[in-house]
Amino acid sequence: MTFTENTTENIVIPSHDLLSDEPPMETYLHLQQMILLIKCLEWYWRKKENFFAAGNLTIYYSPRQRKSEHFRGPDFFVVLDVEKKPRKSWVVWEEGGKYPNIIIEILSLTTAETDRGLKKDIYQDIFRTPDYFWFDPETLEFQGFQLMGGQYQAIEPNEKGWLWSQQLKLYLGIENQQLRFFTPEKKLVLTPEETAELLSKKLEDIGINPDEL
Repeated sequence: MTFTENTTENIVIPSHDLLSDEPPMETYLHLQQMILLIKCLEWYWRKKENFFAAGNLTIYYSPRQRKSEHFRGPDFFVVLDVEKKPRKSWVVWEEGGKYPNIIIEILSLTTAETDRGLKKDIYQDIFRTPDYFWFDPETLEFQGFQLMGGQYQAIEPNEKGWLWSQQLKLYLGIENQQLRFFTPEKKLVLTPEETAELLSKKLEDIGINPDEL
């Protein structure tokens, strides 16, 4: 089975200069969610140099090594054990044949059917991506799958409703109506801004004004 799409170039994430061949983000919530996932993981893994995380970036995977056919742009994906550097696209045949280790799609009214069906099949049968999740920022629908025996099996939630990503060694769960990462110790993975705010509060608690440092 082959899958070929014709899509248009759209969103750019300034921190990575990422280009996309997928349709534009459906809403501001979609854009914010995608940026949040990238920001949190990059900050949490800021000392790592062997991963690539991106959003709405085109993945080219043509067996004939042609960029005019067989391409997709997941809302969020991570590839492990690769050089951490900016890329304008992910070209499988230029990256040692590596596909994403984890993909997260952000559902919308116009994309949900494809994300649950066609894309799920592509990620399972062609990409062989071990972890696949989807999340709807409007309805808060959230589901995850792990590749087992060549087929996606639903990931069982823990007592908090979080789902474990074996690839990232992190939980994914809903916090304040957003999809967030949580550590194995069940602590929220913070953004740089949240980390700075927490540190400022700790300084204030011991009588130090962070604005005077």
